[in-house]
Amino acid sequence: MEKKEMDWANLGFAYVQTDQRYVADFKDGKWQEGKLTSDANVVINECAGVLQYAQTCFEGLKAYTTEDGRIVTFRPDLNGQRMEDSARRLEMPVFPKEKFVEAVEQVVAANAEWVPPFGSGATLYIRPYLFGTNPVIGVKPADEYQFRIFVTPVGPYFKGGAKPLTIKVSDFDRAAPHGTGHIKAGLNYAMSLHAIMTAHKEGYDENLYLDPGTRTKVEETGGANFIFVTKDNKVITPKSDSILPSITRRSLIYVAREYLGLEVEEREVTLEEVKTFAECGLCGTAAVISPVGKIVDHGEEICFPSGMEAMGPVTKKLYDTLTGIQMGRIEAPEGWIHEIKVK
Repeated sequence: MEKKEMDWANLGFAYVQTDQRYVADFKDGKWQEGKLTSDANVVINECAGVLQYAQTCFEGLKAYTTEDGRIVTFRPDLNGQRMEDSARRLEMPVFPKEKFVEAVEQVVAANAEWVPPFGSGATLYIRPYLFGTNPVIGVKPADEYQFRIFVTPVGPYFKGGAKPLTIKVSDFDRAAPHGTGHIKAGLNYAMSLHAIMTAHKEGYDENLYLDPGTRTKVEETGGANFIFVTKDNKVITPKSDSILPSITRRSLIYVAREYLGLEVEEREVTLEEVKTFAECGLCGTAAVISPVGKIVDHGEEICFPSGMEAMGPVTKKLYDTLTGIQMGRIEAPEGWIHEIKVK
């Protein structure tokens, strides 16, 4: 299959409009049949539930061209399940995960020419989202919704390699106890914008959010989960009811145990304990793992032995193994790789 004529190697991490997107409407208490459309515009009423009360959730995953030329996605069923959970928490109709996977298949196949070639360093980013569409002026759930998926080719999240980040302990709270921190709601990301812009103005790459109850335990950054490595090569990830359950993190935990034979712990992690770790990384769909070289807590620097030049050795093994699975260089666990059939 012919690919689009693009400078794939120099593609940035930004939106590029592609040919087709998927749309399904929820009306009269049920989902209508979804379809592909070339129209990239969304037209809704000025009083739509999504505009008035932020009733929206979304997902993010990628499609890849493997070394043998197949187009695949990575564990899309888990994205579908997480979107079901988000929808329930926001009193939105569930778009079934089976239909979610079918919709992903349709929109990726329809835009197969936009899936970057193997070895280019680029991938096809897939963005499913769900939002309230009918007028809602009183504070209540909408009655009508739209589920959509668009795709866009993106380059590597970090140009020139993943250099270790410097992050700060934030004075802001990411999520309230018993709130919406565990779902992928648009409102969670809106509230993080001021915090991230503040961090950038102060010269930091990201925020480390603490638990809002005691402000002693590590949660996440708002866009990624943390993963730590101890000096004896044990992999540790923070556990909290208000952390988004990252699919990348869950996959890395499996890789650490089953592929690399490492001991793994999912538990509460205090900020004080972080000072004893050898490596630190942020994990998520966009970059898989972003190494962290330094955390600054109100002037006190926590510098990891892995340094500010490259990923730590264990983090690098985790990254190489998971990306190898995604790209087809390493055999994947059953069900992890979902092939897209292109006619």
